[in-house]
Amino acid sequence: MMHTNTGYALGTTYSIKYEVQNEKEDYKNDIENVFHEVNQSMSAYIPTSDISRINRGETDVIIDDYFRTVYDFSREVYEKTEGYFDPSVGALVNAWGFGPEKPINNLTKKQVDSIMAFTGFNKVKISKEGKVYKEHPSLTFDFNSLGKGYAIDLIGKMFDKKGIKNYIIEVGGEILTKGKNTQKVKKWMVAIDSPVQDGNERQYIEVIRLENKAMATSGNYRKFRVDPETGDHYVHILNAKTGYPMKNNVLSVSVVADNCMKADAYATAFMVMPYEKTKQLLSELKDVDAYIVSRDQYGNIQKYTTNGFQELIVKSPQE
Repeated sequence: MMHTNTGYALGTTYSIKYEVQNEKEDYKNDIENVFHEVNQSMSAYIPTSDISRINRGETDVIIDDYFRTVYDFSREVYEKTEGYFDPSVGALVNAWGFGPEKPINNLTKKQVDSIMAFTGFNKVKISKEGKVYKEHPSLTFDFNSLGKGYAIDLIGKMFDKKGIKNYIIEVGGEILTKGKNTQKVKKWMVAIDSPVQDGNERQYIEVIRLENKAMATSGNYRKFRVDPETGDHYVHILNAKTGYPMKNNVLSVSVVADNCMKADAYATAFMVMPYEKTKQLLSELKDVDAYIVSRDQYGNIQKYTTNGFQELIVKSPQE
């Protein structure tokens, strides 16, 4: 039988289904414990977390395995994307109003440039004993672009240790699956939100089948901030190369990978990278497939799908 746990964590909702032998099996406490441990390590919204202490400039913090895992993978994606993926943009995230700190209204180019001077993943390193060394004390980490995916992977590993063979973990739209939906005796089916829709009504652009895979979707169509003085809209994904929120023709990117941290990170990276660079990198990456929705110069919707992703699509909602 399938058991379902729902709740609120990491600033969003979660819904987790997993197969149990009897109705008394309930792993909600274990799930909540994973969220708690990840938060204590890398939530910028918790003042006592490791990442908050490091961001404040404390130098005696010894990072845990959670932080190191996310840091090391961030370094890998940073290098493979030529710096377009950069979790050292925390100060910029705050300045533009997408972080825990008060935003700077009417942010000027001079202010952005001053923050950019100490932003860059190449300006930080971790010692063997687990201490973080920053070239500038104001350099600020923000692992939101892959921390949620990592937490999902940890829950999956917890289920694996308990011998659970069929599950689907969904946190804020990021998903990890294993096995099958035994209630329906078929692979897990997952819908992808359309990036062009009324905010009050959810519409799907594709439905895909997932088995032992993760999927993450990133887009600029839901999260944005409005400057109270100018009325300007700022999207939540920042370009680490410029210091400014993204403005491009890519509306959303859905990435399927063998783990959710990888899917999460690359979904963010592909929103920022130039379109042709994204396609080139996708041709080189193993176990990473993507579905990209964009607008052409005439405003028409365009779709780019890797071969691996195309094989997962069940049908189009328009059919």
